[in-house]
Amino acid sequence: MSEAHPPRATASGAGRVLIAIYAIFALSATARAGVQIAGKFSEAPVAYLLSGLAAVVYILATIGLAGTKPWSRRLAWGAVGFELVGVIVVGLVTVLDSGDFPDDTVWSVFGRGYGFIPLVLPFVGLWWLRRTRSSG
Repeated sequence: MSEAHPPRATASGAGRVLIAIYAIFALSATARAGVQIAGKFSEAPVAYLLSGLAAVVYILATIGLAGTKPWSRRLAWGAVGFELVGVIVVGLVTVLDSGDFPDDTVWSVFGRGYGFIPLVLPFVGLWWLRRTRSSG
């Protein structure tokens, strides 16, 4: 019987790059949502609130991935998992019926406005969380 090894820090090695990308998305999504909500909320409230939600998710994912507390990994799993569902659902809705989205969100058309990084990022995040989990 082998001993269980503690999880590897998510902020080590390539995880640092992943955290930096999440932090950039947290900053850019927060700025975008802030401008949209403050300046033209009545034009597309659903889209702008979804941009705000994406910003919160990216902030939580960044905190979870960078954290060392026992709850940090659970926070990262939850935020990144929610991000994956969000980008797929919003992506599908904006492709199939863009009427409710007169303006883009971070996750519109699977993150087209951000080079599709919002679609790829949660897969990489989940892979990294799985790769750094405890063994045993």
